Amino acid sequence: MKRTILAAAAAALFVAGAFAQTSEVGQRKENQQDRIAQGVKSGQLTAGETANLEKKESAINQEVKTDRSLNGGKLTAGEKKIVNQQQNKMSDQIYNDKHNAATQHYGNNEVDARRENQQDRIANGVASGKLSAGQTARLEKSESAINQEVKTDRSLNGGKLTGAEKKQVNQQQNKVSKRIYTDKHK
Repeated sequence: MKRTILAAAAAALFVAGAFAQTSEVGQRKENQQDRIAQGVKSGQLTAGETANLEKKESAINQEVKTDRSLNGGKLTAGEKKIVNQQQNKMSDQIYNDKHNAATQHYGNNEVDARRENQQDRIANGVASGKLSAGQTARLEKSESAINQEVKTDRSLNGGKLTGAEKKQVNQQQNKVSKRIYTDKHK
């Protein structure tokens, strides 16, 4: 009888420990994703900053996945400590990026309205969990490249885009739009 009670208690502790381990790391990851999504939606994070954050978040997620697969689904105490340190650095970087002078500005023309719409769709995908950190990093990298191209074209044309440039940007935004949809519905 004593053995049965001890075995049941040990099993309960094991399950509780595994649950706490999963929920602690998972909850921290979810909180950081929510902060990134809010920064994208508010314009506090540029597409480039978001891509960088999501790339780093994706690397941490992959490391956790690999560590767990090597340890029967668990993280060791040392691995938890390392992940916590990495997540602390990510948290600091999210804060710093959201509170620096760089912001995502949208004008009142068609190209800028489309950019804002795409950013909102990405932010919603992050917030809902439909987009992974890796998917978001790739999407934001594409958005950042388009934004840089628009900025360069405008600087060369007195602040405006030519008809051909608008058409090219629209085609690029169409591709990203399809990727957003595809990634969110996988």
